[in-house]
Amino acid sequence: MTPSDLIEALNCALCEHIPVHIWGAPGVGKSDIVRDLAVARNVNFIDLRAVLLDPVDLRGLPCIDGDTTRWLVPNFLPREGKGILFLDELTSAPQMVQAACYQLVLDRRLGDYVLPDGWDIMAAGNPPSERGVHFAMPYPLRARFQHLFLEPTMPDWCSWAIVHKILAQVIAFLRFRPNLLLVPDHSADAYAWPNPRAWAMTSRILQGWFARHTTLDDLLLHMLNGVLGDGAAAEFFSFLHLLHDLPSTDEILLNPKTTKIPDDPSASIAVATALGRVINDRNIGQAGQYLFRMEPEYCVLAMRDAALRDSAITKTSTFIDFSVRFSGVVA
Repeated sequence: MTPSDLIEALNCALCEHIPVHIWGAPGVGKSDIVRDLAVARNVNFIDLRAVLLDPVDLRGLPCIDGDTTRWLVPNFLPREGKGILFLDELTSAPQMVQAACYQLVLDRRLGDYVLPDGWDIMAAGNPPSERGVHFAMPYPLRARFQHLFLEPTMPDWCSWAIVHKILAQVIAFLRFRPNLLLVPDHSADAYAWPNPRAWAMTSRILQGWFARHTTLDDLLLHMLNGVLGDGAAAEFFSFLHLLHDLPSTDEILLNPKTTKIPDDPSASIAVATALGRVINDRNIGQAGQYLFRMEPEYCVLAMRDAALRDSAITKTSTFIDFSVRFSGVVA
């Protein structure tokens, strides 16, 4: 299931308070999708790491109330409002902890505690094939969830990356080498491999590097090795060197009619992606003059990115001209 399909499925499940368990490889964005869904719906979000709990933690501590015993509800369980209670890393928790979730997931209660009507339960975990800490989910708990399986895709990841301000260099590289978005067949002793979470971390590493350096050197390559693995890091490092020979966005916007158009497809993707990050309703005229000189697919790529990031450009005459000129390609 693609991320966009998963989001739609989760929205449908929320309509009827259906508990959902999301399966997927490490780093594919399971937690981010649920967190972003809560933000989009303007509800609260509680990230409860099941692996950190003991079985008694969910029920709470007993206390004496007259001649009876009652249970003090733990403060991490919601008491009011609306939101999503997210049981993350559920399959990494021992089976006794998972068993403690039976009543909460199915009946929306734990002893005397009742989950408020405005709250929904979702969970996520990695399948045993991913070689992480894994305890098989007991059959009674499996039967309480709707199970959905997430696989990342480039279009959905690019949309997410643009909204979350992932560096254009990272997006451009993956558009040229989309098979490196996720490489699940990593060896058992690998410390790092390409996955969506690793690419988001790569963006942050580059931001830290460029805050202190203006050139590339082998130290950066070693840093990239530590998050992407040797092969992907070497390819990405070579791509960064290629970008240094390309015109900057400032140069393009200052001289849109004379700045050189790249010949190499990877370079064209990089330039179009970089422009998509800086186009706004004030400079779209200059950007359009340059983009209209490129092949249609690169112009469409840049304009789509820009419109996703800033919808104001869709009301400009340049964007309307673009929509008419490339209506067949956009459709």
